[in-house]
Amino acid sequence: MSGDRSQPGAQSDGPQGPAPVVRIEAVTHRYGRTEALAEVSLQIPAGRMVGLIGPDGVGKSTLLSLIAGARQMQSGRVEVLGGDMATAAHRARVCPQIAYMPQGLGRNLYPTLSVAENLHFFGRLFGHRTAERERRIDTLLAATGMSPFRDRPAAKLSGGMKQKLGLCCALIHDPELLILDEPTTGVDPLSRRQFWELIDRIRRDRPGMSVITATAYMEEAAGFDWLVAMEAGRVLATGTPSELLARTGAPDLDAAFVALLPDTARRGHQPVAIPPRPASAEIAIEAQHLTKRFGDFTAVHDVSFRIGKGEIFGFLGSNGCGKTTVMKMLTGLLEPSEGTARLFGQKLDHDDMGLRRRVGFMSQSFSLYSELTVRQNLELHARLFGMAPGQIAGRVAQMLDRFGLGGCAGDLPEALPLGVRQRLSLAVAMIHGPEILILDEPTSGVDPVARDGFWRMLGELSREDGVTIFVSTHFMNEAEWCDRISLMHAGRVLVSDTAAAIRESKGAATLDDAFIAYLQEAIAADASPESAVSDGPTAASLPAAAPPRPPRGRAPFSLRRMLSYSQLEMLQLRRDPIRMTMAMLGSLILMFVIGYGINMDVRDLTFAVLDRDRTSTSRDYIADIAGSRYFIERPALESYDELDARMQSGELSLAIEIPPGFARDVARGAPVQIGAWIDGAAPARAGTVEGYVQGMHADWLTRMARRQYGDEAIRGQFELVPRFRYNPDVKSIIAMVPAVIPMLLLMIPAVLTTLSVVREKELGSIINFYVTPVTRLEFLLGKQLPYLLAGAVNFALLMAFAVFAFRVPFTGSLTALSLAALLYLVAATGLGLLISTFMRSQVAALFATVMLTMIPAGQFSGLIDPVSSLQGLGRLIGEIYPTTWFIIASRGAFSKALGFGDFGMVYLALGLAVPVILGLSVLSLRKQAK
Repeated sequence: MSGDRSQPGAQSDGPQGPAPVVRIEAVTHRYGRTEALAEVSLQIPAGRMVGLIGPDGVGKSTLLSLIAGARQMQSGRVEVLGGDMATAAHRARVCPQIAYMPQGLGRNLYPTLSVAENLHFFGRLFGHRTAERERRIDTLLAATGMSPFRDRPAAKLSGGMKQKLGLCCALIHDPELLILDEPTTGVDPLSRRQFWELIDRIRRDRPGMSVITATAYMEEAAGFDWLVAMEAGRVLATGTPSELLARTGAPDLDAAFVALLPDTARRGHQPVAIPPRPASAEIAIEAQHLTKRFGDFTAVHDVSFRIGKGEIFGFLGSNGCGKTTVMKMLTGLLEPSEGTARLFGQKLDHDDMGLRRRVGFMSQSFSLYSELTVRQNLELHARLFGMAPGQIAGRVAQMLDRFGLGGCAGDLPEALPLGVRQRLSLAVAMIHGPEILILDEPTSGVDPVARDGFWRMLGELSREDGVTIFVSTHFMNEAEWCDRISLMHAGRVLVSDTAAAIRESKGAATLDDAFIAYLQEAIAADASPESAVSDGPTAASLPAAAPPRPPRGRAPFSLRRMLSYSQLEMLQLRRDPIRMTMAMLGSLILMFVIGYGINMDVRDLTFAVLDRDRTSTSRDYIADIAGSRYFIERPALESYDELDARMQSGELSLAIEIPPGFARDVARGAPVQIGAWIDGAAPARAGTVEGYVQGMHADWLTRMARRQYGDEAIRGQFELVPRFRYNPDVKSIIAMVPAVIPMLLLMIPAVLTTLSVVREKELGSIINFYVTPVTRLEFLLGKQLPYLLAGAVNFALLMAFAVFAFRVPFTGSLTALSLAALLYLVAATGLGLLISTFMRSQVAALFATVMLTMIPAGQFSGLIDPVSSLQGLGRLIGEIYPTTWFIIASRGAFSKALGFGDFGMVYLALGLAVPVILGLSVLSLRKQAK
C-alpha cells in the first residue's frame, strides 16, 4: 500500500480494544488556499503513547490544535473524551481534562516570570487554591529536577529546562489527555532522552492518561505505542512501529516513511551515498579562539577548529548553543569579541567584500523575497554579489537546471513546497559560485525524500566542485554523512572528529549515545547547579491523579481565574521598565508637552510697517499698535519685495502698509485705508489677528475724532462691555488643561491595554487562553484591571500637575470628578480591549489604537469646537463618544464648581458606554484560533 493515499486509520489500521480517546471523521482544514488537512478520518486509542510523524507542513500541528480545542473546526467532526469539540459546552466541560503543549520552545511560558510564577499562573487558571498549588508545584519540580531553579526566569532556562517547565505547567491539573506538539525539537540529545524518560514515569504513575505527540525524530517515534504517518494533510498509515516496519519491509522508520509515500512523492528517490573526499592539505576555514559576547552573556566561548577544502563539516548542538553565532562570525555578519576567523589563510574582515563573496550563506529561515519569483530571486542575488550583467542570465539558467527549479521559475516562493524552497535557497546561496557554503539547519522540517535529495546535492558540490560545506543539523543520520563533525554545547566545542571516531571514543553504539556521553561529561565538569537537572528526573513521585469526577457545570465567572491574568500582567509590567514608565508616567509626560503646546492664546505677534506717509500721525498710529500686548514691532519695511521675503520666512505675522497722505486724510475726515497683510497659513490664528487689527484701527480712529472734534463727534455711539464667567482672563490654558486630561486618560491606558492582549497573540501565549477554562470575560477583565489601576494613578498625577504646575484653579467636587474618571477609565481601557480583538501584531495595534482614540477625541469631543456645532456623522460620534462627556465633567469641575448633582447625564452616558464596549469586546474575542 505504499502508494495508497486513503485513510487506513479509520479502516483496517484502526485500533482495537477500548473506546478511542479521539475520533476524527472527514476533517478538512484550510488556511486561505492552502489545504492543511484533507478529509482526515482517524481513531486514536486511549491510554497509549501515540505519535504523529511527518515533515513540517503536513498538518500535524493543525490536527493537534483541533483535538485540543485550540482551533475552530471548518468541516468534519472531532470527538475527544466522548464529545464533539465543535460545541462550546463540551470544550468547556473537558478543557480541565486536556493539557496542550504547543510547538516551540517555551511558547506557552511567560519569559519574565520565574519557574514558580509560571506554575502558579497555570494552577490558578485551573482553580487550585494556594496550598494545593504549592503542594503540586513542589512535587512536580522535584520530579523533574527543577527545584533548584524555582526562582529563575523562564527566559534564562535552557531549551531542555523550558520543555520540562512547559510539561509541569501542562500537568498541574491532572489531565486525562496530554497533547505535545514536537516538544523536543531543537533540544540536545541528553535533554530529549530525559524528557521522554520523564513522560514514561508520568505514564507509569498515571496509567490511564493518553499521550498524543508530534515529533520530527524517527528514533523517538520508534519508542511510541502507536503511530500516525502523515503527508500532505492526509494519513498514510497507522499502527505500531513494528507493524509499519513489517508492512514496508524497511530497516528503520525513516525508510518506512519513504516507502509509505505515494509513488509520485518518492519517484526518483535514492539513498544518500557520498564518496570519500580526495586528500587535500589546503585549509578553507580556520577558527582561532572565537568568542562572542552580547552584553554580559557569552554566546560563544573559545571555539577553535580547522576545515579542509572540499570537506563537509557538520555542526551539532541544541538551539541556543551558539552554532548560528559561529556561522555568522565566519561569514562576516558578526564581528568576534575575541579571536580570529580565517578563510583560505586570509584573516576575515567584515568590511572585505571580496573575501565575503567567496562565501555562500543559507540561513535557517530561507532568506527569500516572497514577492519575487524563483527566477527573480536568483537574478537579484546575482546582482547583489556584483556579477557581470552579461553573465547573469546564463548563471541563472544553470542554477535552475542544476537544482531542478526550471518547472517553477515563474512561481512565488510561498507557493512552493518546503523541499523546493529549500533547493531554491541553496541555489540562491550558490548563484555567485562561492568556494565555501555555510548552511544553518537547512533540512529542518523537510520530508525524508527531499532531505536525501538535498544531501546528494551537497555531496556533488563537495566532491565534484570542491566546495567546502559547513552545515549545522539536529539529525544524527545527517551527521553520519559528514566527513567530520563538531559537537557543541553552551557556547563551547566538546569534540571535533569523524562520526566513527567519536562513537569509538565513548564506546557508543550510536552517535546519539556518544553525544550524550560528551554532554554528561561537560555538565559534570560544570560547577553550576544546572547539573542537577541534567542527570535525568529524580525519584520523587508525581502528584497522584485525582480520581475521576462526574462532569459538572463550570462556574460562569471565576474571580481566581480573572485575577490570575491580572497578576500575570502586573508581574510583566513591573519587569518591563519601558512599559512601566509609560503606564505610570506616560500621561504626565504628555501632559507637560501638550498642556503648553496646545495654546489658543494669540499674543506676541511680530509685525513691521511699510510707512509711505512718514508723518507724526502715521508714527502715532504705529506706536498705538506697538503698545498693545498682542504685538511686537520689528524693523520697518522698505519695499514690497522685502515684505514678501520677511513674511515668507516666518519672521512677520502682520505687515502694515500706511499710504501717502494718511495724515492729511485723517485731518480732513476723509475715508482712510490702511493695508494689513496677514499670514493666513493658520486660518484660525489669522482670523484672530484680523479681529485685533480691526478693533485697534477703529479704536484709534475714534480717539483721533474725539481729539479733533470733541465728545460731540462720537455722541450716540454705544459700547458693549463683555464680562467673562469661569475664566475672567480668557486664558486658553485654563480651558485646555482640563480637556487634555480626558485625552491622555484615553490614549495611554487604551494603548497599553491593547498591547497586553495583542502581545499574547504575537508571542503565541494566547494558546493558554484557548485551552484553559478561563472565559472570555475573565480574560478581558483580568487584562484590564492592572491598566485601570495605572489609569487611576495617572488621573491623580494629572490632577496634581494641573493644579500645582499649570496653576489651573479647581473649584468643583473632586470626589464627583473622580467617580466620572473611574467610569471613563473603564470605558477607555475597554476600547483598548475591543481594538485588540481585531489586531494580530503590536505595531498595527499601536497605530490603530492611537488613531481610533485620538482622532475622535481631538475632533469630535468638544476639545476645540463645541459638539453642538458639528453636523452629520461628526455630531453623532461626538454625542456617543465617552471623551465628550468626561471633557464636560472635567471642565465643569475645574471652572464651574460642578459636583454630583450636576453630573447626572455624565454618569449615565459613561455608565451606558461601559457595558456596551465590554460586551462588544467579549463578543469579538475568539476563544479559538481560525
